[in-house]
Amino acid sequence: MVEPVTAAGLQAPWQVWLKAAICALLFCNTAFYVATGSPSEALDATAWLVLLALFLAETAVGARLRAGGARMAVRGARFAAALTIAAAAVGYVNDQAWLDVVNTVLWIAVVVLLEIELRRGAIVARHRIRFAIAAAALYAGIAALVPIWAWRGEWFDAYDALLWLAAFATIEMDVLRTARGNRSLAA
Repeated sequence: MVEPVTAAGLQAPWQVWLKAAICALLFCNTAFYVATGSPSEALDATAWLVLLALFLAETAVGARLRAGGARMAVRGARFAAALTIAAAAVGYVNDQAWLDVVNTVLWIAVVVLLEIELRRGAIVARHRIRFAIAAAALYAGIAALVPIWAWRGEWFDAYDALLWLAAFATIEMDVLRTARGNRSLAA
């Protein structure tokens, strides 16, 4: 399959627009949760939006972000976002919002998988099928929550989950593209 990139190695314009649209919609969703949701929902939405921005930045300009202070700043911001997500998860447990707890746990597992893919490319390359199966299982678990939210009449949560799946699918594609590029440079 041919990757839709320009001669300079940049993404095709439609991919850039798609990411921008997804990010804009997620920003609106976050604003909605901050304005009308529980404190756990507001923390959760904000932290995930920050985490998404950091992943997008790292996959877009990876080599430049890996240099010196920028790398430490990104890791520090990701760690702060992870702590915030953990605090939101505790809030969900306290609120007995078990569907949100399951969703958070699955997403944390996705992030762990992405972190490994970004930082340990050689391991991922040796175990590509296992990583692909793990990613598919995690995304399928999250996708299974969408009809549950819809069945419960929580339409905005179902829509939000679908949007997040689209966002992280684009990140997965970027990580895979980056990994392929790194392998071809090493060859």
